[in-house]
Amino acid sequence: MNLPIRSLTRVTIALTAPLLLTATLMRAQAPPVPPPGQPQTPAGRGSAQPPAGRGGADQGAGRAGSPASQRPPQTLTPQAYPDEQIQAGRVLFASQCGFCHGRDAMGGETGPDLTRSMLVAEDVRGDKIIPVVHGGRADKGMPAFSLPDADVASIVAFIHDAKVKAESLEGSRRSVDLADLQTGNAQAGQQFFDGPGGCAKCHSATGDLAGVASRRQGLVLMQRMLYPAGRGSSPRAVPDVTVSLPSGQTISGKLAYQDEFTIAITDADGWYRSWHASQVKASVRNPLDAHTALLPEYTNEDLHNVLAYLQTLK
Repeated sequence: MNLPIRSLTRVTIALTAPLLLTATLMRAQAPPVPPPGQPQTPAGRGSAQPPAGRGGADQGAGRAGSPASQRPPQTLTPQAYPDEQIQAGRVLFASQCGFCHGRDAMGGETGPDLTRSMLVAEDVRGDKIIPVVHGGRADKGMPAFSLPDADVASIVAFIHDAKVKAESLEGSRRSVDLADLQTGNAQAGQQFFDGPGGCAKCHSATGDLAGVASRRQGLVLMQRMLYPAGRGSSPRAVPDVTVSLPSGQTISGKLAYQDEFTIAITDADGWYRSWHASQVKASVRNPLDAHTALLPEYTNEDLHNVLAYLQTLK
């Protein structure tokens, strides 16, 4: 299949940006490694003791060993369950518990990784899990569930099976723990934000980013920081276009559609306007290009430091 050069260019950009984001996130999951001869601390830019972040918040306090780098606690009383009970529990867990704890019980939107839970490690055939299922944990946002005893027993079987499998894994990182991302230096992050990163050219801590740490936390905040083109993107993320007509007239608006043959915009009055691409000149300015350009430039320290700075903007 022969594609026009412009199509190939857009395909390349579309494929490259997610790959760069994936590589950058993988790099971000490990705390910064200090140079030889310096102590293992979460300090930014080589300082052994990170200064307090903006507003006095010390964002440099991480843990020496993140939960994701440690193996799950060992089951105290080994237990075996019939395969049919485990499979029934898998379906029930996915429908009743999966949204919070993940379909595999290894952590989800708001719930913890149950394969790392000491309660699960100490449980014997539901003696500790079942009371939590029936009673809930209101202080942690977990509701009580009124399920038949057989269903709860199947869920217990699935959780223990998931834990056994987790204990057998050679590598224990399956998700990003919040502690993995709280190792940066907020002051160094602000310096990068205002200086070499160029972030302050488009963003402001007292403007569009005011309160951002209250709206997004952890990995969600980092993902939006690195490539903010996902769901919930603001209208500012839509490229601006200026179309120059053969008469010399220029018309500006937000990009609505573009391919080899057509360029279309939504103008300031909300009208959809389109032209043959060969008959006009179009200048497209995408505010997210700067984010894409930064992906291969970030160092591991930069990622954690900028995130630490953003986490102070509450």
